[in-house]
Amino acid sequence: AHLWERMKRKAADGNATGVSSSSTTTPPPGQHSSAVVNNHDGETTAPPSTKRGRVERFDGVQELRRTGSLEFISKHEEERGTVPTDALKPIDAFVTPLLTDLYQLTMSYAYWKCGRHNDRSVFDLFFRKNPFEGEFTIFAGLEEVVRHISSFRFNAGQLEQVRRIMPMCDESFFEWLASIDCSEVTAYALPEGTVCFPRIPLIRLEGPVAVVQLLETTLLALVNFPSLVATNAARMRLAAGPEKTILEFGLRRAQGPDGGISASRYSYIGGCDGTSNVLASVLFGMPVRGTHAHAFVSTFVDMNDIHETLLKNKAEGATEEFVDLKQLVLDTRKELGGTFLETSTGELTAFLAYAGAFPDGFLALVDTYDTIKSGVPNFLIVAYALHKLGYKALGIRLDSGDLAYLSSQTRRMFKQLAERVGVPSFAQFQICASNDINEDTLISLNQQGHEIDTFGIGTNLVTCQSQPALGCVFKLVEIRGHPRIKLSQEISKVTLPGKKEAFRLYNNANTPIVDVLVPIGKTVPEAGVRILCRHPFDQKKRAYVTPSRVLPLHQCVWDRGRLACVFPAIRDIKQYVQQQLQEMRSDHLRLLNPTPYKVSVTDDLYEFLHELWMREAPIPDISL
Repeated sequence: AHLWERMKRKAADGNATGVSSSSTTTPPPGQHSSAVVNNHDGETTAPPSTKRGRVERFDGVQELRRTGSLEFISKHEEERGTVPTDALKPIDAFVTPLLTDLYQLTMSYAYWKCGRHNDRSVFDLFFRKNPFEGEFTIFAGLEEVVRHISSFRFNAGQLEQVRRIMPMCDESFFEWLASIDCSEVTAYALPEGTVCFPRIPLIRLEGPVAVVQLLETTLLALVNFPSLVATNAARMRLAAGPEKTILEFGLRRAQGPDGGISASRYSYIGGCDGTSNVLASVLFGMPVRGTHAHAFVSTFVDMNDIHETLLKNKAEGATEEFVDLKQLVLDTRKELGGTFLETSTGELTAFLAYAGAFPDGFLALVDTYDTIKSGVPNFLIVAYALHKLGYKALGIRLDSGDLAYLSSQTRRMFKQLAERVGVPSFAQFQICASNDINEDTLISLNQQGHEIDTFGIGTNLVTCQSQPALGCVFKLVEIRGHPRIKLSQEISKVTLPGKKEAFRLYNNANTPIVDVLVPIGKTVPEAGVRILCRHPFDQKKRAYVTPSRVLPLHQCVWDRGRLACVFPAIRDIKQYVQQQLQEMRSDHLRLLNPTPYKVSVTDDLYEFLHELWMREAPIPDISL
């Protein structure tokens, strides 16, 4: 706190200064280095009165100020896929060339120092094991990857930071860094939303080795978490069932604002129907949903807490244009009588206030005091009053307790009132449930039987509590046209060398049965032509397949400085995910003990893999 006060006083005194070029010494007051951190558009900003971004130094404490993500959305992006290349920038302002691990910079310097920085290389980005003890993964994050590749270049301020971190490097290296971009890089990838499996490259990058190396960490960050969250959401969707609504409610429990935005975006791709996250809805066009909190209910004590309750009368044949909703609610409560007279008046007042604000979208949180004895009856009182004025309430939300029992009792109460007052639609009021729901909860609720229509899932969805990371890796598979292999005592960590493309083979029922990797330039699978598919490391596991359909999985998304793909709308990616899941065999998708999906290599790749393995593996002399 003392440091913060000192920083504010220094700022007020005008002593905040820019960062000098290669020294930690601050310039005299009134003099500022021209090499400050730039804005995200690569424009050099004026210190410290810059409009959009600056670095300030207070007693050795450096603060980076940037504007939010919204400014990086191009005004020309209303029609997806028609954006000029120079307009493509990551949505997240933190995604810059500096969002990397130091060893990427040190390796690039070493490549540059020995004259190998322009060697043509090929890298595969893939994972080794499906998450959540399952047998499938949803690939996500591709659009942000392409945006980063498109905008990848060091601006003057970022170069100054690299100079500060690596003062031992030759000045010519920084001149080289200032000159590089991805105009010599080509990227191939699975379409975003593809159901994918271990060892299949999600992305293949080809380009100068030092440049591609600098992309590694950022690309992994842009793929790992999105794919994990999308897969988690897909599993939640499978557990809940296709007819249920799933809403993502996790912003407040996410790993920071960036994690919250990403989780909302990729949960929707994986299978959620909407989000509570307003900014994510604005950024990506997803449906946004929400009701009210317990605090809203607790705010009201009795009917004297609200005054203006006039509501337009929409009922057919109405003689009054406006009706006092408060009086109508009190009259309705008296009409229903019995236990409806014993509910919490404060809660009823809160529901009245909320219904007055949203008469066509009234959905009440009913567990503030007692769900069955107060919350649900109070909802029904207000819903019946709204019905009399021509409005239709939506339903209730449960946020605690035995969800299977409470939802069943609530549905029973809905049906009883529907029959009593002769309004059949009351029996179909929506029941939404939250309260730390996870995959196991959904499975258990289905086993018990329940009446829940909508699930609001937060913590366990956005934090991927059952598995915190996917584990994608980025491995060199070719340099200067020579395939390379990474060996390990763990077979799972041995890489598949060379440039490869993937194909999905279908049987006569139009169901995927195997994904096969083929070396570039070799014969590719064809429909109706038998092919030998081999396990890459177990010579006994092999099978012939005569596919009825062959689907090439990789597409070029970035071609030496040019955007080579169209970014689908987020709703189209979501639909693509669900279509693929419907194609898959159910035993591959089941949540408990699923059957592994086969990933194979052609005979050509198998033979070459083991030949290179034998060539590269050292042979020990055990007589020594």
